[in-house]
Amino acid sequence: MLRTIMLGSCVSVQGIVVGQLADGKIVVKVDEKTFVGYPVAPLRAA
Repeated sequence: MLRTIMLGSCVSVQGIVVGQLADGKIVVKVDEKTFVGYPVAPLRAA
């Protein structure tokens, strides 16, 4: 599944979900690299 995570206040990464950590962070893989961050909530259209 493709997910977007926040690495900092202005940096986000989108990649394939590899795993989820106990503190709520998600691990995603982009090409050969893996990134850990908090998931971005999906936008709900009204």
